[in-house]
Amino acid sequence: MPMMSERVAAGTLEVEGVSKVFKTRTGPISAVDRVSFRVAPGEVLAFLGPNGAGKTTTIKMTAGLVRPDAGDVRVGGVSLFARHDAVTAQLGAVLEGSRNLYWRLTVRENLEYWGTMRRLSIRGARQRADELLALVGLADRARNTVQTLSRGMQQKVALCQALMHRPAVLLLDEPTLGLDFESGAGIKRVVRQLAGEGTAVLLTTHQLDVAQELSDRVAMIRKGRLVLEGSTADVLARYSQPRATIVAATPWPADVAARLAGLPAAVTGDDSLSVDLADDRGSTLYQVLARLNPHPLLKIERHQADLAQVFQEVMGEVAGEVGGGAPAAPIAVSAQAGGMPS
Repeated sequence: MPMMSERVAAGTLEVEGVSKVFKTRTGPISAVDRVSFRVAPGEVLAFLGPNGAGKTTTIKMTAGLVRPDAGDVRVGGVSLFARHDAVTAQLGAVLEGSRNLYWRLTVRENLEYWGTMRRLSIRGARQRADELLALVGLADRARNTVQTLSRGMQQKVALCQALMHRPAVLLLDEPTLGLDFESGAGIKRVVRQLAGEGTAVLLTTHQLDVAQELSDRVAMIRKGRLVLEGSTADVLARYSQPRATIVAATPWPADVAARLAGLPAAVTGDDSLSVDLADDRGSTLYQVLARLNPHPLLKIERHQADLAQVFQEVMGEVAGEVGGGAPAAPIAVSAQAGGMPS
């Protein structure tokens, strides 16, 4: 992995070469092995992997809850482990399964408490709590105890708690897991707004549709090792197939195959056909459409991979590579990278 640039914008999260080995009765287990990535201000990085891949351990090292055996975590170029308090003051975290709210306190009491713990004045904490509760749509629940709220509302309060001190970096571990559509949509809306305001967001989730919707960049980890990294758009483009599907409004005429003779197109159903664009120079699809004219068409779709398909393919590609010995180099996906990885 290339070394991080020495010129770093304030609020940039850098995780560089972090590793963690846990000692167990059956021997050492490498949970994270030399993982590196960065998240710029205003960017959402989806950090993805199967169960046990090392995501949560990486998040906890990034939050300063677990100290890595090697590597460093920096915010704005400042090391978390050299200046712990200064860097954690710039971090906010909502960790899945963590008990970061007092259930018998009201929503407002929780936020005011955590605000003052983050060195806000009482007045400042109250103002910030009001601002955040309005943002997540819970202003009318300020006097309710946390234990009386739905899970979705509790998750929103946990997010507010993490945002009380206006962190430069927000760490989110499964923020929408188990939430209904409305609650999940509310969390996603807030994440998008925060990123738009310049917050760097590190997101881990098993909900790949959520990752695809929110992320600017994607990193995938398997067995503690980073196996892919790139912009979400470039990753999806790289794993999309060069194929288009044409769907007709009515069944194809009997001579449709004859019309398409010599072109890389094949009928796949009574009202659909597939066009191979692997060697396309920009005219193949137009030639097919010209020969189909004037038959009425319903839609034309170019194949576009989603993150679920990419995830399955990448994990399959590295299954035989990531084991003992030296770590496999992560697949670096950029706008210039073309074709499928070998």
